[in-house]
Amino acid sequence: MPNAVPSSPHIPVMLPQVLQALSPLEGGVFIDATFGAGGYTGAMLDAGAQVVAIDRDPDAIAAGAALVAIHEGRLTLQHGRFSNLDVLAKASGFDAVDGVVADIGVSSMQIDQAERGFSFQKEGPLDMRMEQSGVSAADVVNSLQRSDLTRIIGILGEERQASRISAEIVEQRAKAPFETTKQLAACVEKVLSRKPKDRIHPATRTFQALRIFVNRELEELADALLAAERILKPGGRLVIVTFHSLEDRLVKRFFKDRAEQSGGSRHLPEAQNAPLTFQQVKRGALAASREESEQNPRSRSAKLRAAVRTDAPVGSDDRSVFGLPRLADVVSAGRPA
Repeated sequence: MPNAVPSSPHIPVMLPQVLQALSPLEGGVFIDATFGAGGYTGAMLDAGAQVVAIDRDPDAIAAGAALVAIHEGRLTLQHGRFSNLDVLAKASGFDAVDGVVADIGVSSMQIDQAERGFSFQKEGPLDMRMEQSGVSAADVVNSLQRSDLTRIIGILGEERQASRISAEIVEQRAKAPFETTKQLAACVEKVLSRKPKDRIHPATRTFQALRIFVNRELEELADALLAAERILKPGGRLVIVTFHSLEDRLVKRFFKDRAEQSGGSRHLPEAQNAPLTFQQVKRGALAASREESEQNPRSRSAKLRAAVRTDAPVGSDDRSVFGLPRLADVVSAGRPA
């Protein structure tokens, strides 16, 4: 049976480890919550599974049409946010599923397309919108107050020089608005400078912060984990691959709350005696192999966490279980209308 789009520029990260943790079986129903170029989906289809594949990027859904035709009714593509993965699965005819997998963050396809504005290495409009609609990164950079920009860059980018960067952004935009990725990258580089030995471009954290903010990525991930808990059958598997510390920390806290409770969540003391809804496949995160990291640079920061759904009732949907109280500081920052 043919695999997913062999000519695709996207290399699915940690595919063998994902498949081992997910255990897709013939006849099982699985959700690929971040379809992208279809790497995980193709592998699950090859195993004989039925797949509901979700992506908020309309280009990814359009590109996947050929894969739908190949697999004769075993693949359903849904354009939408993975925070609604349970609703989208039910709309596809499945009230419960055997597994959910998600590869968090921006895809290689999006980064490689200069016109999408995700990369500081390519000249393009300062966009970063996965859905290609709504508020863009340019809107954020050109209209938010300096204090809001400082919070966004400092918290979501974990950038220590956020205050200096936001000051330079405000000074430069007073002369002319930011329109391109190169303009913003040059602005950040002016503040931080770049030494020849530096492996990471100084604009990396700022671009990460804006992308996460524009697409509400942490809120989406939190809601996706809660949605997966609702839709998974007892024995169903949840596999999450993350690429930076904010994402991984959120997943780690969710699994700790749902699979390792001891004395209840500090945010929800009333959950002290709540039954555990997951059992972790392996305590801690799994990293990509050295060989994969050398062949696919994107996998170098990847971490995989997996858990199996128990038969306990669904837990609280309060986001405080994720242990990111500072997230509220960013969410409250005024988004442009």
